[in-house]
Amino acid sequence: MTGFARRLAALVLPPLAVFLAVLAVWHVVTVRFDVPEYVVPPPGGVLDAAVKSGAKLARAAWLTGAAALCGLAVSVVVGVLVAFAFSQARLVRRAFYPYAIFLQTVPIVAIAPVIVIWVGQEFRSVVLVAHIVSLFPIITNTTQGLTSVDRNLLELFRIHNASRLQVLLRLRFPNAVPNTMTGIKTSSGLAVIGAIVGEFFTGYGESGQGLGFLIQLWGGQLRTAELFAAIFASTLLGLVIFAAASLVEDLIASRWRD
Repeated sequence: MTGFARRLAALVLPPLAVFLAVLAVWHVVTVRFDVPEYVVPPPGGVLDAAVKSGAKLARAAWLTGAAALCGLAVSVVVGVLVAFAFSQARLVRRAFYPYAIFLQTVPIVAIAPVIVIWVGQEFRSVVLVAHIVSLFPIITNTTQGLTSVDRNLLELFRIHNASRLQVLLRLRFPNAVPNTMTGIKTSSGLAVIGAIVGEFFTGYGESGQGLGFLIQLWGGQLRTAELFAAIFASTLLGLVIFAAASLVEDLIASRWRD
């Protein structure tokens, strides 16, 4: 077995074993205690529902994933630019950082009706919700990286009469890259959550049905097997986006590691 295969097996096999154990316990409990399927369906019932609704789940996951990725991309651009501003002046950081925290603490259900009024029930409204939910980790992690530069390196740049822009682009930003990638990984899962929550309250109008819409629809109809299938599809979507963010981190930030 090659080194890559051993690393892949070490990464995949432990969580796979736990997942199979959970499925086994789930099956035994539902069969042994005769749990009604509308309360908790057996794993086989969920798999059957996922196969029957596979095309609908795939289309919904594609739409939700697109909204989550667009919201995450906007968060990366806006978050890095805001962190740049925060790193340049302590007064700016003190004045505006509480409003960045506001984005993290305000209940999204409270502002969803406002988003519908301003933007409408369209794809961009779900992107906006995903952006709001996923923005804060990128701001705070990037700001931390930009402001935690070695003082000796800052002094070296000053000795060589480096401009503020040169210090930002050649010292502060390279120092912040690992922090930014950590923020992006954190925000990748939040973007999926934001997109699904956005679909609960805003939706896409007549343009499509995302996973949030299916979860709300099937939950209201007590189609529990289909509901569990949609939940698993949402989880899988989050894992895929997180894995993609982790891969990008490995490609970009590998030079910062020993």
